[in-house]
Amino acid sequence: MSSDPVYRRVLLKLSGEALMGEREFGLDPAIVNRIAEEVKAVQRLGVQVCLVIGGGNIFRGVSGAASGMDRSNADYMGMMATIINSLAMQSALERVGVMTRVQSAISMQAVCEPYIRRRAIRHMEKGRVVIFAAGTGNPFFTTDTAAALRASEMGCDALLKATKVDGVYDADPKKTPGAKRYERLSYLDVLSKDLKVMDASAISLARESNIPILVFSLFKPGGFADVVTGRGLYTIITDAEG
Repeated sequence: MSSDPVYRRVLLKLSGEALMGEREFGLDPAIVNRIAEEVKAVQRLGVQVCLVIGGGNIFRGVSGAASGMDRSNADYMGMMATIINSLAMQSALERVGVMTRVQSAISMQAVCEPYIRRRAIRHMEKGRVVIFAAGTGNPFFTTDTAAALRASEMGCDALLKATKVDGVYDADPKKTPGAKRYERLSYLDVLSKDLKVMDASAISLARESNIPILVFSLFKPGGFADVVTGRGLYTIITDAEG
C-alpha cells in the first residue's frame, strides 16, 4: 500500500489521560516525547498537523462540579489544565525539531498566542504544528467539541481521535471478550448506538462540516502515520461511501 498521505491537513485529538502513561495523574515525559515523534513522522510526510489536548490528567471540570464546585469555575480550571498540557507538548515537539505554536482560546499572551484562525492556518502552511489550548474558551463545552470546532475552522480533511484501542467497539474490548470492532460507522450510527466516541455536539459538528473522524490506537508505534496513509487499524466515522 502507498505511503503517500490520504489527508493533507489533520487535527489530532489527544485526551489528557493519554499523557499520564501508568501514572495516576500528571504527565509522563516518555509518553509526551513519543507522541512528539509520532507527530514529527506525520509532518515529514508533508501533512499539516494541528492538535487539541484534553486536561483530564490534571483536572476534570465535570468531576469538580460533581463534588460541589461551581461548574463554570471547574470548567475554567480544566481549560487551564489543557494549557499546561499544550505547553508540555510544544516543548517536546520543539526538542525533536518541530516548530510549534500554542494558541489559547483564553488570553494568556505571556506564554502563548491568542487563538486567531487566519494566523493558525498560516502557521500550518509554513510547516508549523499548531496546538489549540483552553478548549472553546467557554464552560460547558468539552475538548471533543473544541476539536471538532477547530477542525472545521481550519478546513481539516480529517479529525483523528487517539485512544487506547484500535477503533470503535460495541463494548469495552478490555472488559468484554469478543466485543465487536467496527471498520466503518456513520455519524448517526455513533449517536443512535450511544458509542461514546465523542460527545454528541462534537459528532454533530463533524457531520455538519463533513469531516471524517478516525479512531485509532495511540499506543501502537507509528500508528498516527499509518492512519494518515490509509494503513493500520482504525474505525472511520463518515457519511461518505467507502
